[in-house]
Amino acid sequence: MAALTPFGIKLAVHIITTDFGNLVSKICECLLRRGTLSKALISRFTELPQDKVKKCLWVLIQHNCVQAFALEQEGGGRDTTVVVTQYMALFNNIIHRLRFPKFMSIVSKEQDTKGSDILEGLLQHGRLTFTQIIDRALASSSEGSRDTHQESFTKLVRCRFVERCPAPEPLISLPTEGETPAKKGGGRNKAVRKEVTLEERALAAAIPMDAERFSITYDQGVDSDEEKSESKISGLKVGEKRKQDSLEWDSELDIMGGKKEPVWRVNFDEFINRLKIKACVEHVRAEYDNVAAVILKSMLEGTKCTDSSVSLSLDSIFEEVIKSKEGLTMNLEHLRCSLEQLDFCSETNDVYKINMKDIIKKAQLEEVECIVKRRYGIEAFRMFRSLTNGRPLDTDKISERTFVDKKNTPQTLYKLWKDNYIQMEKVTTGGPRQADFFLWSVKKDNLWHQILDELYHAALNLCLRYAHEVDQEREIQNLSIENPPPEVKERRRRLRNVRILLDSSLMKLDDAVMLFHDFLL
Repeated sequence: MAALTPFGIKLAVHIITTDFGNLVSKICECLLRRGTLSKALISRFTELPQDKVKKCLWVLIQHNCVQAFALEQEGGGRDTTVVVTQYMALFNNIIHRLRFPKFMSIVSKEQDTKGSDILEGLLQHGRLTFTQIIDRALASSSEGSRDTHQESFTKLVRCRFVERCPAPEPLISLPTEGETPAKKGGGRNKAVRKEVTLEERALAAAIPMDAERFSITYDQGVDSDEEKSESKISGLKVGEKRKQDSLEWDSELDIMGGKKEPVWRVNFDEFINRLKIKACVEHVRAEYDNVAAVILKSMLEGTKCTDSSVSLSLDSIFEEVIKSKEGLTMNLEHLRCSLEQLDFCSETNDVYKINMKDIIKKAQLEEVECIVKRRYGIEAFRMFRSLTNGRPLDTDKISERTFVDKKNTPQTLYKLWKDNYIQMEKVTTGGPRQADFFLWSVKKDNLWHQILDELYHAALNLCLRYAHEVDQEREIQNLSIENPPPEVKERRRRLRNVRILLDSSLMKLDDAVMLFHDFLL
């Protein structure tokens, strides 16, 4: 899990406060700042009674902002263990609440209005059963029957926009002696296997297999047997045994042994992947041309890419490209020439591999360079770019490479160093005539983390300004709509324009936040 930044925590707390109130946000802030805690410790740190803590945790869990898990711990006696329920805040899911309009826009373009209504209900309520989803859709829409809404829900699940909720409280057992938890898929090379945190283990244990995660079965029998079979086995990997008769969760069985209806939620991962593909395509369009963007979009969307890289043969790429309107005029030789010009594309025996990480990293660098240029000027921009392209350089070398006056170079470098955009190292030469000179460099990992925190700070300021404007104009909402005085009309117009400006600015700023946080996770 990514390390949290100070302003990232403040932004998440503000989002929860706005949506659920101060009491719930106090619980959330405690988890964000202190990490995973039990209910008793939360009550102790927040000085709230446990019954209120329990209700607030229910709210956060309902809206996918907290995950509970049962942790096996050593007991007081010898060879005894106790199980304690722990709660961890899901920072990413909290920040995703700012992106609900983007998620709605994606579904509205691909699905009908009924699909948008269903998604809106899940975004609003967090988790719902299938019956609750359909009943809400029927109540909010005068058009469509139960069957049509059920069909729209099925499309959302098959597109992986909606998924079954994770296990409510998975059990995390104590590791055996000498056992080191490692990430799945680490391969046979143990040297590259990385130890995972307790939170990562809990999240991995809670998420069901794809066969269950996107399984659609209705008691009404609307789906055919073939469709049920296909949906249940679609997520199984090659070599796994396909057991269709044992795919039901234990959590779906109530106390009396009867079947309990599964609960559904929005699959944030799918939406973030769609937004990542869109960001990569737009970056390539600006960096190269429209043809390169069409090729990349066809490859990523045609293969349903969820990984950082995708490989396709030239013929397969051509088949995907000609499916789009822009690619109908492209021939095979034109396609080959365009692929060879892409820096992020490598070729082996007519198989082309697209590395999305290279695109994201280049987009990140351009974003930081743009910030430096706006904040410090064109000369600082040229110096910063010269340092990101190679090894550490001394002051005179930077001045020569960037064509900046040697008198102005130290001042500009000092400004960048003071704000932690570049690093400085003092070096003393040996010999009888010792001399001191400074080496300048850029440490991208540290700087990128700082840039992310600055972006969270800017997003928080926009949210606070939006809340301030709404509070200032709240009295207008109580005035009569009919024949308002001119000053009221002007204030309403100003409020509407300010909201539009702040919303659009926040959405653009969030694009940069995803670039540094969500797209490389």
